[in-house]
Amino acid sequence: MIMLETENLNVGYGKKVVVGDVNIKVKKGEILCLLGANGAGKTTTLRTISGLLNPMQGKVLFKGKDISHIAKKELAKKMALVLTSRFTGSLMTVYNIVSMGRYPHTGFFGKLNDNDKSKVFEALKTVNAENLIQRYFDELSDGEKQKVLVARALVQEPEIIILDEPTSHLDIKHRLELMEILKTLSKKNNIAVVLSLHEIDIALKSCDKVMLIKGNKVAAYGEPEDVVDEEILNGLYGLKNKNYNNLLGAIELKNPSEKKTFVVGGAGTAIPIFRALTKKEIGVYAAVLHENDVDYEIGRTMGIGMCTVAPFKNIDEKAYKKAIENLKSMDYVVDSGFPIGNINKENVKIICDAVEQGKRVYSLRRKSEGKDVFGKYNAKIVYKDSISCIVSEINGGVNDGENL
Repeated sequence: MIMLETENLNVGYGKKVVVGDVNIKVKKGEILCLLGANGAGKTTTLRTISGLLNPMQGKVLFKGKDISHIAKKELAKKMALVLTSRFTGSLMTVYNIVSMGRYPHTGFFGKLNDNDKSKVFEALKTVNAENLIQRYFDELSDGEKQKVLVARALVQEPEIIILDEPTSHLDIKHRLELMEILKTLSKKNNIAVVLSLHEIDIALKSCDKVMLIKGNKVAAYGEPEDVVDEEILNGLYGLKNKNYNNLLGAIELKNPSEKKTFVVGGAGTAIPIFRALTKKEIGVYAAVLHENDVDYEIGRTMGIGMCTVAPFKNIDEKAYKKAIENLKSMDYVVDSGFPIGNINKENVKIICDAVEQGKRVYSLRRKSEGKDVFGKYNAKIVYKDSISCIVSEINGGVNDGENL
């Protein structure tokens, strides 16, 4: 059943259209997330579909009925809001705050009966906040406050909950906990949830549908798996010197174009080295990586040059020669301590070639392991037990103009 629908909706203030031609449908049990840069119009859209702002054009429908024709008190029984503005509940307990959500269901004097009180306790239990019931709201952490405000919305017994950036100011634990609560409410209670978020990864992994807003219009709308890709998200937020990886849900800084350091990795072992060198603005080139390796995915997103081979294939002569050719212009080589197998053993040979070329070679392996892996080349390899030590030495050499 479609709970919320908009038809050719334009939202804005005065005569200015902030977002135009919004057409969405949200069913029972679905979560729709609005994504976009600050100022894109997410809050204005949420305020309009909740009835706080009048549409500039078009309609907002609740279960097929224009919300402008629904009495405010009746709408409050079916639609709950948790907005961005910081709620100040000075000298009010959590019980007082959550009880406010029952007022649409009470009589003229707003008195709570036993059923209303039971609903308050039930809502707090649902959001794992029943232990806070006698605490003063102003004494709570941001994460606890947000759970209380969701409980206040939930106690209205709504069919739709609308939340504007509910994870703002929360640490990662409370962000994930809040999203888990909302997912549970949507699936078990059949509540439709419409919210805005800044956390792209959480939105794409948690929400059934997304609406991307950019340049006064809807850039994309639908299931995230179908409408979101790296190009769209990079454009949505105007990312410069950084890129988004859709597969891993990660934003990575762009590696400098001038390459100085050759990293030999695999199986995810090169990623922290890529990131550490990029932070110091040291250009990186990667040895041969398989195209299904996570090091490849992150390296590609960071703009790191690399030699590649197809998944599960042995490193062939062509890839090996290309790596050796690129190695010649590098000042430093870093062995990430990658696991060695038949398909990538040529990378060990590349490290030995680097020693023969007179490169300064660092390794994160234990020295005892290095003796078995590198044989006669072992004595000329510099072993370190931390990435930061290696990066510090390389950074000093690069800044001093060292060329080994």
